[in-house]
Amino acid sequence: MPPFVQIRAFSVHIFTAFGAALALAALIFAVRHNWPAMFVCLGIALIVDGIDGTFARHLRVAELLPRWSGDVLDLVVDYATYVFVPAYAIAAGGLMPEPVAIPAGIIIVVTGALYFADTAMKTDDNYFRGFPTLWNAVAFYLFILKLPPVLAAALVVLLAVATFLPFKFLHPMRVRRLRGLNVAAVVIWSALALIAVLGDLNPGPWVTGGLVLIAIYLVGVGLTEKR
Repeated sequence: MPPFVQIRAFSVHIFTAFGAALALAALIFAVRHNWPAMFVCLGIALIVDGIDGTFARHLRVAELLPRWSGDVLDLVVDYATYVFVPAYAIAAGGLMPEPVAIPAGIIIVVTGALYFADTAMKTDDNYFRGFPTLWNAVAFYLFILKLPPVLAAALVVLLAVATFLPFKFLHPMRVRRLRGLNVAAVVIWSALALIAVLGDLNPGPWVTGGLVLIAIYLVGVGLTEKR
């Protein structure tokens, strides 16, 4: 096999692993309470996670480099960006009563780890099974909605329990049902989220309302799908 072909394939793994660097940067910003910068890092990591699989399949990375597991690498990076860093932000961001903030963070990282270890986390038709530990999105909504602290804590507990419930949760890029509409919703959501971040997480009622409505739609697509 030509060395260039191997190097090109391995560059996809490096690209995926770059998500870990973004997780570290996000955590540093979180420790400094620079929440908009943290969400910028997590947003870029979300983009990396969304496109690296396409590169890997196109370049036949699994076939050319069987020693390196792209699936394991993806899970490691996703746990950092979807669960661990957002858990810190939720626990340290003043979003809930202080006595329950650290326990809430612990609940997030433990249930998130268990979910990532579940070999049946996805259904045959590419939905997630249960709440797919999208704690980065949860943290984002908690920061922009500024819910009463007790309600924020209750939401964390509810979603942690929902991790293990047998309902379908939409994967907007892979589920065939309403795919065009789902992708359009994600694009609009991304634009609104960028506006919110640039507005120091105080986006105003129209942007906030749009973000909430899109979230309701994306969740609703899965809930209305047959099991």
